[in-house]
Amino acid sequence: MIEFVNVSKSFWTGRQRKVILDRASFRVTPGRSTGILAANGTGKTTLINMMAGLEKADEGEIRRSSRISFPLGFMGGVVNRHSGRENARFIARLYRLDPDYVEAFCRWMCDIGDYFDMPVGTYSQGMRARFSLALMLAVEFDIYLIDEGMPATTDVAFNRRAGRILRDRLERATVVIVSHQAETLEKFARSAAVLRGGRLTMFDSLEEAKAVYDYEAQG
Repeated sequence: MIEFVNVSKSFWTGRQRKVILDRASFRVTPGRSTGILAANGTGKTTLINMMAGLEKADEGEIRRSSRISFPLGFMGGVVNRHSGRENARFIARLYRLDPDYVEAFCRWMCDIGDYFDMPVGTYSQGMRARFSLALMLAVEFDIYLIDEGMPATTDVAFNRRAGRILRDRLERATVVIVSHQAETLEKFARSAAVLRGGRLTMFDSLEEAKAVYDYEAQG
């Protein structure tokens, strides 16, 4: 479970204070995948990072009682001067997994040849995207976090391999996905929330959330 209790978050832009959340309270429970609709620039990535524990709240409390993934595509835990192999083994130890298994899984999943034993800082953007997704798939989580703004890979064979594994995982896990498009959420969630002006409003169905989101956008 992920629970936000009276959580506030804002940033100083240099000219004004940008409010991401204003005393927001909501809960994500296992077995109920949730989408969050938010316009570009309103704090989608910040919100998903707060769920993962990568960013702290200014006020309020964030409670976590499940194994929660880092956001899809997140590279913050990867050390650029270390190789893919070294990073994979570090992540394995972090999650108390077998380093040999995680290394072998990521090596197979990425399929980047000798680059796997080279510093991640030398990887192309596509190779980094493949490596980050492979790391996430190497660990089984209760709740998966997906940010539409995360980098994607254009490698067809990799997408096919990763897609099969991800679909299998998501059948047993819960998804939280943030996007500015309702069509993106339809693939993962039946219920949704709308984030606007620091307020996050939960709805029982994606259709209700979409109707409010579209209405507010027009206003």
